Amino acid sequence: MRTATRTARGFTLVELVITIAVGSVVVAFMAMFIVAPMTIYTSQTRRAALVDAADGALRFIGRDLRAALPNSVRVSTSGSVWALELLATADGARYQDSGPPALALDLTAADGAFATTVPFTQVTLPCMSCAYRLAIYNVGVPGADAYEAGSRVITPAGTTITILAGATANQNLVTLSSPFQFAFGSPGQRVFLVSGPVSYLCDTVGATLTRYSGYTIASTQPVSAAVLNAAGASAALVASNVAGCQFALSAGTAQRNGLATLTLQIAQSGESVQLLHQVEVVNAP
Repeated sequence: MRTATRTARGFTLVELVITIAVGSVVVAFMAMFIVAPMTIYTSQTRRAALVDAADGALRFIGRDLRAALPNSVRVSTSGSVWALELLATADGARYQDSGPPALALDLTAADGAFATTVPFTQVTLPCMSCAYRLAIYNVGVPGADAYEAGSRVITPAGTTITILAGATANQNLVTLSSPFQFAFGSPGQRVFLVSGPVSYLCDTVGATLTRYSGYTIASTQPVSAAVLNAAGASAALVASNVAGCQFALSAGTAQRNGLATLTLQIAQSGESVQLLHQVEVVNAP
């Protein structure tokens, strides 16, 4: 009687080495087709984030510039810091310059009450505030510069301004706690409600773009965080990883708008983007 036998046979060392080698080649080719697209996707995502951050920061500055008091934008630089300052407005209207004395703004003497022919639309009535200031005909020159101490184109700090609804839809009644004489009348009868100064400091050494507000108006433009902090300013970070920036202003004239040119470069993880943004600045006072 014959007994059946079975011979067990496994992989030889040569076969195992060949299998590993072939598998490594296959994995290497697969990695080439997977890693490269993933790297490109990651780079594109990072660049898109940098572009979004730079664009958002520039548009943020642009919104403030469009709402600035005419002829109040000024630019300066100190070392690694670029500084841009403006007087922000909360609203605007047109004052009445003729008619009954109780309604017309008197420019020949201190006046504590007048009416508008085009109303304020961005404040809720009745409005009573000593934080706002009224400005008329700021042209940014000596004697008509809202930054000047004692300037007569803007009401003094601490003046309580009250705005009430008038008898008609287009009329507001404006009163000042202490009568004030504006130095000049506006050709377009424009009156602005100023909320205060705003500064942007772009520091390439600190790699930050920061917005400052809530400080007092000063004749000298602040160009450092230390000066603004000492003046009681509140700081808000607008952009980080700032590698470069530049602010420029073409002032224009009262008949022609100015042009602010803003350049911002942001870099991170070996990627860098630089954007240029231009904003028209209204000059007609």
